[in-house]
Amino acid sequence: MKRAIPAIFLLLVACSGISKEQPNIVLILSDDQSWTDYSFMGHEHIQTPHLDKLAGRSAVFRRGYVPTALCRPSLMTLATGLYTHQHMITGNDPSPVLTGGKKEGKKYNELRETLISNVDRVPTIPRILGARGYLSHQSGKWWEGSFQRGGFTHGMTRGFPRPGGRHGDVGLKIGREGMKPVFDFIDHSIAEEKPFYIWYAPFLPHTPHNPPEALFEKYRGKVESDHVARYYAMCEWFDQTCGQLIDYVDQKGLTDNTLFVYICDNGWIQSEDSKKYAPRSKQSANEGGTRQPIMYSWPGVIPPGDRGNQLASSIDIVPTMLGAAGAEIPENLPGIDLMPILKSGEETPRKEVLGEGFAHDIADVENPEASLLYRWIVKDEWKLLLTYDGEVNRYASSHPRTEKRPQLYNLLEDPHENKNLAAENPEVVSELATEIREWWPVTERRVLESWE
Repeated sequence: MKRAIPAIFLLLVACSGISKEQPNIVLILSDDQSWTDYSFMGHEHIQTPHLDKLAGRSAVFRRGYVPTALCRPSLMTLATGLYTHQHMITGNDPSPVLTGGKKEGKKYNELRETLISNVDRVPTIPRILGARGYLSHQSGKWWEGSFQRGGFTHGMTRGFPRPGGRHGDVGLKIGREGMKPVFDFIDHSIAEEKPFYIWYAPFLPHTPHNPPEALFEKYRGKVESDHVARYYAMCEWFDQTCGQLIDYVDQKGLTDNTLFVYICDNGWIQSEDSKKYAPRSKQSANEGGTRQPIMYSWPGVIPPGDRGNQLASSIDIVPTMLGAAGAEIPENLPGIDLMPILKSGEETPRKEVLGEGFAHDIADVENPEASLLYRWIVKDEWKLLLTYDGEVNRYASSHPRTEKRPQLYNLLEDPHENKNLAAENPEVVSELATEIREWWPVTERRVLESWE
């Protein structure tokens, strides 16, 4: 349904005098956080006042998704706008089977370089924006070598093969040890009179869960498990750093010409009995691994509001940011430029979300199917999840694959996927499975029993 835009809103846009042709763009990325774990999403205990404020001025998609529930592939999608099977970074590390069990040495280094070289052959948003005159800054998680390798003009991560360069090295200090590098970059961009793009991907609330003591004590009295209390405190600590970034942009008078985009790389359900995540969250194709709220904020351009049950995918974030910047969008990107829809307040044309799940350890750097564990689709109220027999290697406990048949859930009635309705709805299963096959045809490596 088309939403009316208040006349006063349109008047403010017309009279603002602010150039909207090349907005600054700030991408905020949480790391290992459940879609439920914000106060604006209704969490009983976790307080996220700064992200709540951002949500209040954003178009908020509560039914947002990431196509892959593991950090490196998910982040590569956010850097390139490509699905995992397209950018070829299916997991975090080459399988120990390929490296003789080593995380160093000639073979390991060769495979790491092969994986990182994928970022050289695909467009990245820093490179595309750079051609439009943007400066760009990387902080936090970044797996693909140095920040320069991804096309950033500025950044923190030295990257592989430098010591500690697996997934961020110095960049992982952002947020946990202050915000100065990002603030200095903003000041530099202002001095240069250049629009900027910021990749803010702090190692938060990711383990180690070592929050400030005051935050830990705040949540310790609300839950029985210290593990859960520490995780909750980490979520609020992350929120505090987001507030610092948002406030700095505001203090510099840049808010009205800055597009903020928010999402998390993948889900996390904190185990009550250990420091690890619970089943059906990180690395899982279930909602606990893939569902994430997505927010777009641009005062005077994007009318704020809750988008209800409209679907959203992180695959759309890159083309939408490029559309906002007036940059040319590569023809091969599968996502949708949502800027015209966000500006108008109309419903998005996205009627389904597609995703894929792979093993943490990459069994074959040239063949995504070798590590393929799941493919799934969300359409209307339905979610269909299909299971495959890709090699797991480590982290087998994250992928029990005990249900080998198709799994069909009514998410509007059963958002935590407790009841498999596939047997009662064979036509829905067949229709959605066809859409999955048409999206990415693969060799039928199923562990499924025949169901057609």
